[in-house]
Amino acid sequence: MDEVGRYNQNRWDALAAADALFTSPNLALTPESAQHLVDPDGRLGEIAGKDVLCLASGGGQQSAAFAILGARVTVLDLSLEQVKRDREAAEHYGLQIKAFHGDMRDMSCFGEASFDIVFQPYSINFVPGPGDVFRGVARLMRVGGRYQVTFANPFVAGIQQAGWNGNGYSLNSPYIEGAVISYDDQEWVYRRDKTGSVPPPIEYRHTLGAVLNGLIDSGFSLLHLSDNLNMHPDPNAAPGSWEHQVAYAPPWLSVWALYRPDLLEIE
Repeated sequence: MDEVGRYNQNRWDALAAADALFTSPNLALTPESAQHLVDPDGRLGEIAGKDVLCLASGGGQQSAAFAILGARVTVLDLSLEQVKRDREAAEHYGLQIKAFHGDMRDMSCFGEASFDIVFQPYSINFVPGPGDVFRGVARLMRVGGRYQVTFANPFVAGIQQAGWNGNGYSLNSPYIEGAVISYDDQEWVYRRDKTGSVPPPIEYRHTLGAVLNGLIDSGFSLLHLSDNLNMHPDPNAAPGSWEHQVAYAPPWLSVWALYRPDLLEIE
């Protein structure tokens, strides 16, 4: 494991110990809430019977939702603590979920064309380049399969609430592929009184071109781009608050893509 992997593993183990929002298994899912969690707009079609990989998606949330909806679910996550949460959720619901400990940049433990759906919540910005991950996903994907990946809005990455200057939010880091960005976790991520030190996130800016062209070059056709990820923006909220900041600078984007490498063939 390289330095990037070690840092991310230590950070997410610490977040899990702090019961951070993204590490708490969802033990109260219904089929309706499971559908809303992983596919609120119905872009996946019928999920039951599909082979799903939850990539860098430990924590017992999305994996449980897909399993409740009838999918055959596999999880790959860098944090052993996160993997434990998926196993806890599977046991709670009496479902079968395969949970693996590993790096999103090395998915050699899986065979080619193994999955119909790859679901990757916010994680691609934790590694220096998205291309290796996209090519790895393409190797695992069956033709016609769907890939959902969420990533930092590259135009506003690094903006913080404290950056409000009376007129807007200051943008201080350059728009360069792979530029390193670090910041303080939001207060809602975890309770500070429940844990010791949690390392701050170290992320890498991935330009819109790097993400979209990386997907296309890996054989994916783009189906949908979303910038409305249930962030509760409020332009009338107090300046410097999370609700106000995301009204001006939406932090995340999400892409649905279809694996159709045949569409790129030129005769």
